[in-house]
Formats: sequence, structure tokens, C-alpha cells
Amino acid sequence: MVMTKQMILDDAVANNVRFIRLQFTDMLGTIKNVEIPLSQLEKALNNQMMFDGSSIEGFVRIQESDMYLHPDYSTWKILTWEQPYDGSKVARLICDIHKVNGEPFAGDPRGNLRRMLAKMENMGYVAFNIGFEPEFYLFKRDAKGNPTLEFTDNGGYFDLSPVDGAEDCRREIVIELEKLGYEIEASHHEVGPSQHEINFKYADALKACDDLQTLKLLVRNIARKHNMKATFMAKPITGQAGNGMHTNMSLFTKDGKNAFYDENGDLQLSQTAYHFVSGVLENAKYFTAITNPTVNSYKRLVPGYEAPCYVSYSDSNRSALIRIPASRGMGTRLELRSADPMSNPYLALAAVLAAGLTGIEKGNHPGKPIYGDIFHMTDEERAELGITNLPTDLQEALNNFETSDLMKEALGEHTFTKFIEAKRIEWDHFRTTVHQWEVDNYIHMY
Repeated sequence: MVMTKQMILDDAVANNVRFIRLQFTDMLGTIKNVEIPLSQLEKALNNQMMFDGSSIEGFVRIQESDMYLHPDYSTWKILTWEQPYDGSKVARLICDIHKVNGEPFAGDPRGNLRRMLAKMENMGYVAFNIGFEPEFYLFKRDAKGNPTLEFTDNGGYFDLSPVDGAEDCRREIVIELEKLGYEIEASHHEVGPSQHEINFKYADALKACDDLQTLKLLVRNIARKHNMKATFMAKPITGQAGNGMHTNMSLFTKDGKNAFYDENGDLQLSQTAYHFVSGVLENAKYFTAITNPTVNSYKRLVPGYEAPCYVSYSDSNRSALIRIPASRGMGTRLELRSADPMSNPYLALAAVLAAGLTGIEKGNHPGKPIYGDIFHMTDEERAELGITNLPTDLQEALNNFETSDLMKEALGEHTFTKFIEAKRIEWDHFRTTVHQWEVDNYIHMY
């Protein structure tokens, strides 16, 4: 249903909404908000709410700080899990960021994804459908409410209670998501102790990112109610499975057909699908800085934990970077397995879409799929098959990223430059910090 300004105003009054969160996402993927009382809602819906952009990571300098929030009416939601003391309700609107002159702000991740989707539409496609599969851990909190690394259960893949001690928390998360209109396809225990995954129905790229950000916010809030800490950190514990965010992707044409499906093609995939795969594989080493954006991300991309380390594709091999699930017809899709939920989803999709679209433009083919277990191949065997490595740490990923004109186009020069600056600082802090591993291994020896 298309919401109008008056419909939102009426709904707010009818449901006793007293506060509205005007939400947006910064460059690092952190959800920000300006909260307003109901009396200011009409002003906000008229795009008249201003905020200080100089305080937001990746935005602007202090002398250019004034920014306007432009709410997307379609994102109006009443946040059922938030309960002010007076019995009223809290709602939210997700906003795009605009400059004082009315132009979209180039550093707004959501607006940047809109820009890449417009390029896609100019190429004849009407939808880039995305199905995210975010994973997270639930840890116990201590007596003071501080997060620990203590498991809430010792369960494994698809386990049930009482082994899965966080089942009630996960069920409440699903219930609240359904109240918000999510169609939940599955929720289950993942491989690691206290690790979980919730899969919701695919949506167009922009809505999928909005939904993912909402899910992260909700998961953290419901976990706190159960005295747990939810984390989407890529690798919170050494020796345990990391948190991934498998990303299922499909392109649709103006006539409503799945551009990746061809009943008569190899593996029933179209040439467009193969071209898209080729572009993603060719540019994987460049966009990995965006899909895996932290020092910690690369602790997950190691052999032995089902996370891909190598650049390849397959229709059945879960050690490949891109897997092609068995579904065909309208459900034909590509699954990118490297991304993690620490990434900014708007920037990640912009980068991956740019890679796929350039593959379509070039018309290249990715070669034959890989069926062997890549983790157990020797370096020589991988080289013979043309399999290259993903970056092994953030520094290598940044070195690759900053040489890519395509990534500069995908993110825009503003975000491209700001991202490199921020991540170089992060790497330097990590590089110059003495870690516990060093103390444990060297203090007694030297």
C-alpha cells in the first residue's frame, strides 16, 4: 500500500503514537536517528527537519554541516517492541539525506544505492531482488548488564531446546518481526553455540536493506529484554563459526521475467547470469573491503568454517564464493557467500551490483563451475583451475579497493574517499595495538 502524508498523520493519531524516530544509516552501517514528538511529524513529512551532518561518520565537515531528512513514506512502521512509560507508541520513518539546496547528499549510503539502481534500470532491468541470511550470536550478560562471551546454549545446527537455550528469545524476535509485516521463511539455531539465523522473504534491494537494518535493531533490543547481548560481529570467538550474511540476488526484466533463468541454458542459467557472475568474480577482490569492512571480518574468511576464501562459483559447492541454489524459474538466484553482517548493506549491494552490471556490459563468461572442495586443494591445484584468493586482511582489501575505478563509481567519490580514510585509521589502530595473543605467547619467552 502506498502511504500518503495524510495517511501517516491519521495512523499516528489512531495508534497513539507519541514519538517518531527519523532513521538513517551512516557510512559504517550504524543506524542513526533524530527523535521527534508527534507535534513535529507534519514538519518532518514536509522534508523540513534539519540535523548536524558533521557529527556523522563519513558525512561532511563542520562548515557544511546542515542536512535535511527526507522521510520515505513507504517505511512508516510502528515499533511494537518500544513501550514508553505512558502507554503511548513509537514509530519510525527511514530517511534519505539531502543538502540545503535540495540535492541528494552524495555521502548518503541509501541514496547511493538508489543511484546504482537507476543505472541498472537504464540497462533495462526493473528489479534487483535480494534475500539476506544474517547470522548472529546471543551471549549472556553479567550481573551489571555488561555483555560477556558466555554462551546461552551449547546447541548446534538446527538443534531444539533445551539444548537451544535462546529459543524463547528467538521466537519473540520472530513474533515482533511478523507484527512489522515481515514474512519469515525460517529461524533456526546455527552451527556455533548460541548462534542463530533468521531468514525473511526477499525484497527489492532498497527495501531489503531497510528490512535488514530494522531486523538488526529489533534483534538487539529483544535480546536485551532477555538479558542477552546479540552481536552480528563476524568472528566473536576464536575456533567457532563466524557470522555470515549470505546474499541471494536476482535481476528482473521489464516483462517480469527472471533475467538469470534460461530453460535451455547450461544449468538452466541465462547468459546474463553468467555475465553477472563473471563481473562479480572479477571484482571480488576490490569489493571485499565493502562486504567485509572490518579487521575482524577477515578472521571469518579462513578455511574450515564454510566461509569462502577463494574466488570461484558452483551450483553445488558451498566452499565457492558464489553458489547457485537449485531453485529455477522465477526463483533462480545467485548466492554470494562472503559478505558479513558488519557491512553497510546499502554500500555492499551498490558495490556488488556495480560488479555484476559491468560483467553484463563486458559479456564475459566465468568459465566452468568448481565442484571439488576448494579448501582441501593445494595452491597448485587452485592455480590450475584459475582460482584466486580473497584478501586475507583489511589492509590487503583496502589496497585492492582503492585501485578500482569501478568501486569509486559504485560508491561515489565522496564515500569512496571517506571510507578509505576511516578504514586506514582502523587498520593503523589495530596494527599498533598490543593484543592478548602477543602477551600470552611472548611475555614468558622473552
